[in-house]
Amino acid sequence: MSQFKKILLAYSGGLDTSAIIPWLKENYEGCEVVAFVADVGQGEEDLDGVEEKAIASGASKCIVADLKDEFVNDYVYPTLTTGAIYEGTYLLGTSMARPVIAKAMVEAAIAEGADAISHGCTGKGNDQVRFEGAVAALAPQLAIIAPWRIWDMRSREDLLAYLAERNIKTTASATKIYSRDANAWHISTEGGELESTWNEPSEQAWTWTVSPEQAPDKAETVSLTVEKGCIVAIDGQAMSPYQVLTTLNERAAKHGVGRVDIVENRLVGMKSRGCYETPGGTVMMAALRAVEELVLDKPTRAWRERVGAEFSHLVYDGRWFTPLCKALLASAEAIAEDVSGEVVLKMYKGQVTAIQKSSPNSLYSEEFATFGEDEVYDQSHAEGFIRLYSLASRIKALKNQQK
Repeated sequence: MSQFKKILLAYSGGLDTSAIIPWLKENYEGCEVVAFVADVGQGEEDLDGVEEKAIASGASKCIVADLKDEFVNDYVYPTLTTGAIYEGTYLLGTSMARPVIAKAMVEAAIAEGADAISHGCTGKGNDQVRFEGAVAALAPQLAIIAPWRIWDMRSREDLLAYLAERNIKTTASATKIYSRDANAWHISTEGGELESTWNEPSEQAWTWTVSPEQAPDKAETVSLTVEKGCIVAIDGQAMSPYQVLTTLNERAAKHGVGRVDIVENRLVGMKSRGCYETPGGTVMMAALRAVEELVLDKPTRAWRERVGAEFSHLVYDGRWFTPLCKALLASAEAIAEDVSGEVVLKMYKGQVTAIQKSSPNSLYSEEFATFGEDEVYDQSHAEGFIRLYSLASRIKALKNQQK
């Protein structure tokens, strides 16, 4: 194997990365391993004692980077303006977090003088592409080490035995029912009974939200203020993007909002099943779309939908740091210039519905839309419009009659 002086490892404190630290030191003799932990809002439970774990596993240093605000400000909010939803259901929670982590890792690697970056992604998943694609775009001089693609360990039992042989303590056990990934935006759950698509998810598969059946029998309403495609206040109280998200997560989770159970197409070619909980994000998406209904004309809204569809694949496939990403975000930002207003949403038994909405830029007019008598729309004008609108069909039909 090639020799490296210093390797920066994306570290979580879990079983995989705990084994990767000693493995790197053994297989790249003389190298120093620096652990890098990204705080993207996964919670204190995941971060508690993580520095001590990294050092105990053999790392020379552990960097914990607070990326919560940057994650929501620079990745979640821009994605919301595009309306991106992967394959019509997935709100891209894991996908959006990867570029902010990769960028911070690159910055840390350069600052530390590292010549390689390592990660614990498997060769079957999307994350290996997202991380390595970002590193290639930001710092192609850095080498990538992906142990799961080259070592001979294949199971949790192998990893536990490896650590036991080296007297490295771990709280992991041989049985792990689910694989979970959390950040401020969502939590994903895979594995266990979810590996069979015929199994309904048990309540153990859900961790943030209550089941809709157990949610309160009384609906709750929340008012969101939107400025240029960004939610800036809840019930009239100004908040930062991160505060908006965490506040809505708490309020929506109580009503079972934001649960999805999907089978998605991974970038690497296989399908996977996951249960995703995005309570606050589901409310935020509903609010922005409600304001769009008022202010976007038909072709602009159609274009925004195309931008969102394309952007969902771009984010999912790990292409954030590309010219196309910049172009699509610029388009979404331009469209969002008029997306301002107030929305009241009702949360009830797993559903969120916009029940009141207004905007100073609204194109909706009661005078034009009314079925009653009005003086702003001459219905006789519709005849000429319809004749011109259907002209191509009329000409085609006449040609067919002549034949």
